[in-house]
Amino acid sequence: MGQWANLSSGGNFILLGIFSSSRAHLALFSGIMVVFVVAVVGNVLLLLLIHTDPRLHTPMYFFLSQLSLMDLTLVCTIVPKMATNFLSGKKTISFVGCGLQIGLFVSMVGSEGLLLGLMAYDRYIAISHPLRYPILMSRRVCLQIAGASWTFGMLDGIIQVIAAMSFPYCASREVDHFFCEVTVLLKLACADTSLFDSLSFACCVFMLLLPFSIIVVSYGLILAAVLRMHSAQARRKALATCSSHLAAVSLFYGAAMFSYLRPKRLWVPSHDKAVSVFYTVLTPMLNPLIYSLRNREVMGALRRGLGRWATRPPVVRPSLPLARP
Repeated sequence: MGQWANLSSGGNFILLGIFSSSRAHLALFSGIMVVFVVAVVGNVLLLLLIHTDPRLHTPMYFFLSQLSLMDLTLVCTIVPKMATNFLSGKKTISFVGCGLQIGLFVSMVGSEGLLLGLMAYDRYIAISHPLRYPILMSRRVCLQIAGASWTFGMLDGIIQVIAAMSFPYCASREVDHFFCEVTVLLKLACADTSLFDSLSFACCVFMLLLPFSIIVVSYGLILAAVLRMHSAQARRKALATCSSHLAAVSLFYGAAMFSYLRPKRLWVPSHDKAVSVFYTVLTPMLNPLIYSLRNREVMGALRRGLGRWATRPPVVRPSLPLARP
């Protein structure tokens, strides 16, 4: 606790960031800010549509609402601080702020990884057992799936932030990243971190490979079920529904596995920062677009919402009586 108090009062870290003052990097920063705005607007809009339209009150859209909430938290944990540091020229982040970033980042990435895996199981049940789907994916089961995703993700985040923030940082405080990333931060610790490195790798294996295995098995069973369908229209509908999920899964797991499951000798700071942009900024933007633009039900809910807003009668304010002379 003394170490925590000393560092939190005056032990700021320095985030070296990903941008310089060149014109090319300024244009890249502007592009990322546009992506950030689209991610926030897209996920908020998807949450509102799912909440307000009764036709979207189904297990699949409930899981999508949880995914949007995770994406919103993730992108808002990373980008605002990065933008503030770049625009102000100050690259510091407090010890407590760094711990909060680590906790929220690890929690959201872990929760999203588990949720994507369990969403694949949901699609398998919907396609392979359509008659039993309302029973197998009841409201209680959906809440349990979402709760498990949030709980394990947050538990992973709490473990990693407590462990990472307990190390003494007595050397350079320059974090070669645009946010407090655990593996990069631990390079600055003046203590043996090998045990924590092993623990962190085990957590990554559990939070990434386990749900990824569920996805592979689920989609293998889905493909077998689709090939047995006699109706071409049913096959197209099933494949269209699953293709959106596979696109989101490929983006998220591809970047995350590249960052955390490859050997340390292959780590290159510039590559790590570039890949991190995929699952901290790009994926939160693409998820609502993938699940809405390719989904007739979501687009229908959007049109109905816009129609209700356009045809809403104007509010007539009662006129005040004229004062008598």
